[in-house]
Amino acid sequence: MEFAQSIVDCFTDKCSPRDMLSILCEAIGSPRDAFTVPSYFAPLLSGFPKVFVSIRKRQFEQVKAAVPVILNALKAIVLDSDDEDADLGDIFHKANCIADSMKAVCLELEGKDNEKLCALLGLFVLQITALASMGIEYRLAHSSPLVLKLSHFLQCCGLSYLGLIMGTDVEKLLGIAVGDGGDDLEGCFSDIWLGASILVIWGYKSNEVALAAGADLVALKDELQSSRIKRWHAVGMLKHVLLCLYLPLELKKDAINFLLSIMHAKLSQMPNDENEDYSTYMPTLCSALQAIQVVIMYATDVILRKNAFAAFKELLADCPTSLRFDILRALIKDGDSSSMIAVLLDCVREEVRLESTKSPPASKVSKAESEGSQGTIFWSSSALELVELVLRPPGGGPPSLPEHSDAVLSALNLYRFILIKESTGKSNNTGVLSRDSLVKAHSEWLLPLRTLVTRMMAEAQCGCDELALCGLNPVEVVLYRCIELVEELT
Repeated sequence: MEFAQSIVDCFTDKCSPRDMLSILCEAIGSPRDAFTVPSYFAPLLSGFPKVFVSIRKRQFEQVKAAVPVILNALKAIVLDSDDEDADLGDIFHKANCIADSMKAVCLELEGKDNEKLCALLGLFVLQITALASMGIEYRLAHSSPLVLKLSHFLQCCGLSYLGLIMGTDVEKLLGIAVGDGGDDLEGCFSDIWLGASILVIWGYKSNEVALAAGADLVALKDELQSSRIKRWHAVGMLKHVLLCLYLPLELKKDAINFLLSIMHAKLSQMPNDENEDYSTYMPTLCSALQAIQVVIMYATDVILRKNAFAAFKELLADCPTSLRFDILRALIKDGDSSSMIAVLLDCVREEVRLESTKSPPASKVSKAESEGSQGTIFWSSSALELVELVLRPPGGGPPSLPEHSDAVLSALNLYRFILIKESTGKSNNTGVLSRDSLVKAHSEWLLPLRTLVTRMMAEAQCGCDELALCGLNPVEVVLYRCIELVEELT
């Protein structure tokens, strides 16, 4: 490694900055296996700071040409290296030195070039932050000092925690450094959204890091708690942390905890906006909830799964009723986990229960009103639409069993709950008691399902498949209760 470093120093001293930059870029961009080993890679990185500060013309263009090569090679080192003892700490120390040299060049420039190079530096820092948080187990022991150093760059790049966690600062940097022309430079910044979120999480975790970034965490959380839209943007950014396979579990825990801390909205400052159109935010919220679902289903840590489910419910509750229904319908329709669909249907049943308790007594409702909606979303025919999504899938035919047993059981329980609630309350808000609805449910949902369950139970008994029987038994019990209720009411 010392020999490699001496060669780099020699070339750096004797070559022009432009030539040396070309040599370094060609070397670390080489496909040779030697340069995917950190001990060979680190000396090459050390040459860039010397070259950057020596450039006297077209500084932004030359630095811009080198940054993708550096970042792409660095990402390959982090993700592809099989050497668990590799000194990634030294690699990222060199990367931090490159950022220092870019900052030094920024101080020498004025006007547009200064603005563009500062934006490029900001993107470089975000990408380095993301890469430093990936890779082997070195990261938890060494990431904090590195993130502390990287956080010092935020103020000179005009970045704030609020802008980072909402993503607006990231978009601003891309607009300045990359532009709208589909620049190839954008490809090397694939993890900047992740890096922006991680920087804020580290500040949430460490007062020292937040201080280095010039951030006020109390003011940040107050801002997010006071604005539903800003809060949703933040949740959309946090999904990058939850979905990244290379991050340590501790960062995901901190991300969930931060999410929970900002979801405690200041109700006195919340607008009465049930009639507002928030449909444009539905993709962001759906993708964020799907990211939380991944944590709920696959996290190995029990506390993390519990907190993730709490965050899931908090985020759902943060949505206006109409949007909440649309989101649940989309998650149920697009879901591929029977257990998770069952959880979502249980959420729907709770919404139905809450709305039904707010409905006026049947004695005070006219017949025409009782056949229609009472100004609610879940306590209406919409609830039956969600039941039908599971019991009679859009593709046709009964649902697949036993793999979808959990979802089917939850759908049957929801349907039975609505039947009992409406019949005992002498109401028909959902339309479930109308003859057409009862006949449809009996012929299109329940009887085909009974035929399927009967056949599969027989096959499981013949094959002594105890696991299948355990999944089908509860479905059979609730199914027959639903059939009995429908036949009594028809």
